[in-house]
Amino acid sequence: MRSLSLAYFYPDLMNLYGDKGNVITISQRCAWRGIGLEIDEIYLGVPPKGDFDLAFIGGGQDREQLLVFQDLQRHGDNFKSQVAGGLVVLAICGGFQLLGGRFLTYQGEEISGLEIIDMETIGGQRRLIGNIIIEAWLNGRVETLVGFENHSGQTKLGAGAKPLGIVKRGFGNNGQDGTEGARQNNVFGTYLHGSLLPKNPVFADYLIELALKRKYGERATLEPLDDDLETQAHAAAIARIDERNRRRWVPSWFQK
Repeated sequence: MRSLSLAYFYPDLMNLYGDKGNVITISQRCAWRGIGLEIDEIYLGVPPKGDFDLAFIGGGQDREQLLVFQDLQRHGDNFKSQVAGGLVVLAICGGFQLLGGRFLTYQGEEISGLEIIDMETIGGQRRLIGNIIIEAWLNGRVETLVGFENHSGQTKLGAGAKPLGIVKRGFGNNGQDGTEGARQNNVFGTYLHGSLLPKNPVFADYLIELALKRKYGERATLEPLDDDLETQAHAAAIARIDERNRRRWVPSWFQK
């Protein structure tokens, strides 16, 4: 039987807007296919048990990010080594910011990142908040992803990173350049909460497939699942976002 291991970093500190649902989704979609998944929950002061196939870190406030970064530094070399070897990582919002070169808070406090993704984030006064739709390039296809963003940090990518997707509705990395998230090697960062993967099963399967291919080779493929409910949730989220967008732009004179 095929099996994978997943490192879930700081579930008690980095779990805004239901980010734990991403781990639940990966676990369930593996179980439905008969793929074993061992989850190692990593807390402050407790290093991972060993190497792993997938890693997840959710979002948190600035205070939690500082605590988490200080702890990550203690076993950062091992984490970076695994990333260099193709480790599949999903990082959301605050977790995403910590993977860059630095994060400068609005109060002027600088948090040095792990330098896994070529980017930096600067805190601003304006919050970028609301539902969001992006188009992402996954597995050779353009896929639509939906989620919810709420961040004041403005992220700009360097030459070594590619955006996860292009913004169709919402703000994205900084509200200016139309990019959302980042991908570098098999590391994916994004501001999409919601949680992300339950409404976007194609992305969940892409992460699982990458991990399987890394461990078992190119022969590793995923059997299709009945995603009718997930597809309905995805479509409903898009319809809701589009409806709100139309309402937002109805001119005042038309409403009289």
